[in-house]
Amino acid sequence: MAIETARKAELIKEFGSEAGDNGSTEVQIALLTEDVTNLTEHLKIHKKDFTTRRGLLQKVGRRSKLLRYLRNKDAERYTAIINKLGLRR
Repeated sequence: MAIETARKAELIKEFGSEAGDNGSTEVQIALLTEDVTNLTEHLKIHKKDFTTRRGLLQKVGRRSKLLRYLRNKDAERYTAIINKLGLRR
């Protein structure tokens, strides 16, 4: 269920400000969004996997906190990433 290395590198390249930028807020949000998508698909098949459900909720919470931080820090970057990832806000 982890993100494949090639997909992770692609996300870092797309959302990072420079090569090897895997710590910026946008990259972290993009990686968490990919994880949330994968876990959601897993839970559609395995409805009783409560441990994975807990992990999903933790990732959603972490992404929410990062989005809140970005919204307070720089509203333009916040709206850009929301539109790029297609998140509801």
